[in-house]
Amino acid sequence: MPSLPKRFTLPAAALGLALAAGCVKPPPPAPPPTAAPVTVAQAKVRTVPVQIRSIGTVRVFATVSVRPRVDGELTGVHFREGDDVKKGDKLFTIDPRPYETALAQAKARLERDQAVQRGAELTLERSQRAGTATVTAEEIDRLRTEVASAVATVAADKAAVRTAELQLSFTTIISPLDGRTGNLLVTTGNLVTANEANALVVINQLAPIAVAFSVPEQSLSAIAENLRKKGGKLPVAADLRDGSPALSGELNFVDNAVDPTTGTVQLKATFANEDRRLWPGQFVDVVLTLSDRPNSVTVPDVAVQDGQDGSYVFVVRKDETAELRKVTVAFVTGDRLAVIEKGLAGGETIVTDGHLRVSPGGKVAVKGTGGEKP
Repeated sequence: MPSLPKRFTLPAAALGLALAAGCVKPPPPAPPPTAAPVTVAQAKVRTVPVQIRSIGTVRVFATVSVRPRVDGELTGVHFREGDDVKKGDKLFTIDPRPYETALAQAKARLERDQAVQRGAELTLERSQRAGTATVTAEEIDRLRTEVASAVATVAADKAAVRTAELQLSFTTIISPLDGRTGNLLVTTGNLVTANEANALVVINQLAPIAVAFSVPEQSLSAIAENLRKKGGKLPVAADLRDGSPALSGELNFVDNAVDPTTGTVQLKATFANEDRRLWPGQFVDVVLTLSDRPNSVTVPDVAVQDGQDGSYVFVVRKDETAELRKVTVAFVTGDRLAVIEKGLAGGETIVTDGHLRVSPGGKVAVKGTGGEKP
């Protein structure tokens, strides 16, 4: 078959390509961007407490190591280990018989010397009535000296009686305060000595009780200011970390110096502790409330994100798009509420979960609420 002339070859090929291109369909349009699923919460305006949080240690206000003040055999123990005792309750008895004998002897000496004093006074009185005709001046002086000596002896005897009575009273050992007894370190029948090194028992005052805690030195001015405003009283709460309600107390001590090694100052709060929930040596979470801050814009702290330019939140607009909004956080409360100083108004809807899928200006799909506090 004869071939076509060469001048017709290229146009024919071009025509074939054009026909083929006309048969190719254009690509479909890109699908709309998927809305990011998020949970949201509303920024709320409320009154929030301004608080300082710390960890505290429970301490007793008073502790007494009970020791004997006289020697003798222990003849009675009038409590059990761990008993609560009141001030004035009898704790121990030391054999009183030697001290009763000593008191009887002291009283006998007093009576004897009082009789001597009366005799000396009568002799002096008779001699003075007789006059100088029968009694010399020297004799009168001697009799006066005897009377003075007798008076001094009686005074010493009275002091000895009081000492003997005191020693006898020491054979009954009483509790000097309300508190709870610890381990009993001696039992009936043992010999005890006055002011011995080992205590018979240690009593701790448990009600009221103290909680000691430290705060940064930067908080001192705010604490001092609010103490002045509130008449020297600030509320303190102690959380035992066991799920039970926090206990209410009152700040009663601010140390007079800052610890230069830690930059903190020690504070103490008093708690009634009538139910004995606080125990010496226990660790508790402490919340010191300084004041209330009204009209504060708050959001769950999980809504606030940190970026290179500072803190921000995603605000959900009415058209269901997200706006990245920079905010200034004043502080975070113990209920995990972020108090917004600037950048957000009450009633605005903010993202609390799903931030990683959200982009500024992008669509969001609200799946529910989350992160809100009551």
